[in-house]
Amino acid sequence: MNILIVSGSPRKGGNTDIMAETFREEVVKKGHQAELVSLSGKKIAPCLGCQYCFGHDGQCVQKDDMAQLLEKVDQADLLVLASPIYWFDVSAQLKCFIDRLYARGKKGFHHNQAALLLDSGSPGVYDAAISQYKAICSYLKWEDKGIVTIPGMKQKGDMAQSADLEKVCQLARSL
Repeated sequence: MNILIVSGSPRKGGNTDIMAETFREEVVKKGHQAELVSLSGKKIAPCLGCQYCFGHDGQCVQKDDMAQLLEKVDQADLLVLASPIYWFDVSAQLKCFIDRLYARGKKGFHHNQAALLLDSGSPGVYDAAISQYKAICSYLKWEDKGIVTIPGMKQKGDMAQSADLEKVCQLARSL
């Protein structure tokens, strides 16, 4: 299986990246191909809703880093979204990525499976992100392979010592 993991953290090497990299390492051990893409530093503009992509085989009118990411999405069998929760939802970086998936709205997706990895400083802040993810999966008929939430990430790097990181490993091993 070809797995694309997209980390929406604006902080390179932060807790979300640690979680996403752990997932990547575990699925590779199981024999899958996996690529982790960090959105940190990528130039991804918000969707314009112009529907240019609908008449141009999924190509977006905007010329930014999303073009290469859409190519990776097209090759994936499983899409894993990873994000910190800063204000009750996924990061702005991941939200732009998700919105720009609209370019495949008419063309469709190769993959039909997804998973979600979330971390936060506080517990009980995941409802909006999980609701959005479940709505996407339902609408696109993607199979939800699992959701992992890990609270208590107060400082950069806390994830490396979190016992809850095992939940990420278990999800990866379940594939």
